[in-house]
Amino acid sequence: MKAADGAQLVHVGRQPIFDVHGDVVAYELLFRGSMDAVAAGRQDTYATSTVMVNAFTEFGIREVAGDRLCFINLTRDFLVGEIALPFGPEQVVLEVLETVRMDDEVVAGITALCEAGYRIALDDFVWGSGHEVLFSMASYVKLDLLDGDLSRLDEVVAACRRFPNIQIVAERLETDEQLAIAERYRMELRQGYALSHPQVLTVASLSPSRLRRLELVAALSAGEPDLQKIVAIIASDPPLSLRVLRASNSAAAGHTNRVSSVRQAVVMVGLPHIRQWALLMALDDSGGTEEHMLGVLTRARLCENIATWFGASADAAFMAGVISGVGRLLAISPAGMADQFPLAPAIVDALTAGTGQLGRVLRAVDAYENGEFGSFDLAGQYMDAVRWSTRALDTSARLAVA
Repeated sequence: MKAADGAQLVHVGRQPIFDVHGDVVAYELLFRGSMDAVAAGRQDTYATSTVMVNAFTEFGIREVAGDRLCFINLTRDFLVGEIALPFGPEQVVLEVLETVRMDDEVVAGITALCEAGYRIALDDFVWGSGHEVLFSMASYVKLDLLDGDLSRLDEVVAACRRFPNIQIVAERLETDEQLAIAERYRMELRQGYALSHPQVLTVASLSPSRLRRLELVAALSAGEPDLQKIVAIIASDPPLSLRVLRASNSAAAGHTNRVSSVRQAVVMVGLPHIRQWALLMALDDSGGTEEHMLGVLTRARLCENIATWFGASADAAFMAGVISGVGRLLAISPAGMADQFPLAPAIVDALTAGTGQLGRVLRAVDAYENGEFGSFDLAGQYMDAVRWSTRALDTSARLAVA
C-alpha cells in the first residue's frame, strides 16, 4: 500500500485471541512501526499512545475489532493515572505489563480503573513477581507457554482457579505440545502463532500538526474551556476533525443521533475525552506539514459560505467539505469516507449520491473547482474561503515561531 500525496501510512498490529472452540473472541492490539514489522520493537508509553490513537482515531475501533474486546498493553503512566485513558471500558481489556513494578501507587491506580468498570489482564504472569496481589481484580491472567516457567504451572493454575473472575489466556502457543498443555489445564482462551500470526492493519492518514495538537491541549486545559474556541481549532485542522469524528463513532454506539457538525462530535465525545485524546496525540512526535491543508480548508469554508443559498446547514456543509476534501487526498471514495463516521443521513446522502441540499452545495463547489462556473458566481465566496484558510495556517506558523 502506498500513501497518496500529502498522506502517511499508519499501522496497528492485531493478534486474535481464541476460545476453546476456535472462535475469535478478542484481539490484542500491538504497536507496529511499518507494514512488514514482525515484532513491536518497543513497549513504552509512546508505543501504547500510538496504538490507542491509531486504533481509535485513525481506523476506528469498529474497523479494527468489530464488537470484540481489545486487549491493550498499558505502561505505568496510564495505570497510575498520570495519563488518562481517552475511552470508556466497554470494549477494552487493560493489560498490566510484566515489567510494571507493583507498589502502592500502581495498585491504587488499577483499583480505580476497576471501579470505573475496566477489565484487567495480567500479561506474561510469573508467580512471585508481585502481580498476584491483583488476582482479586483481574479478569484475565496470561501465561507464556513458550518461554515461561512451566515447572510451577500446577501452582499458578490452582491459584488462578481460586478466583472465579479469572479466565486464563494461554499465550505464545507455537507447537502442538503447547496446545496440548492449554487443553490439559482447560485454559479458557488461547493465543499464539500456532493459531494465528499478528496481522498488520495499514491505513493512509493525514497527521494533525504538532502545533494544532498543542494548541488544542492548551485550550482544553483552561480553567473554563471555551467550547467555541475548541471547536474552531478542531474545525480548522481537517485531520483533527477526522480523528474527533472517529472517536465520536465509538461514543455514538447505541445513539439514535448521528453527527452533523464538528461541534456535535465534540459534544458527543465530551471535553474530558477530547482532552485525553489531544494529550495522547501530543505524545506522538511524528508531526506533519500543513501544505496540503489549504485546499481542504478552502473547500470546506466555501461549502460553508454558500450553504444558505441552498437551504443547508453551514456547520454540516463545512463538515461535508472537510470529509470530501480529505477523501480526495487519501484516495478514498466518498462512500468509503462515509462508512468510517457516524454521520447524519443528509451528509451521507450528499457524499455518496450528491442528493439533498448538502449534495447541491458539494456539486456547486465541485463545478467551481473544475472551472465550470455555471449560474452561480462563487468568486467572492471563494476569495473569502482562501483568505480564511490562509489566515488559519498563517496563525499556526506565527505561533510555531513564537
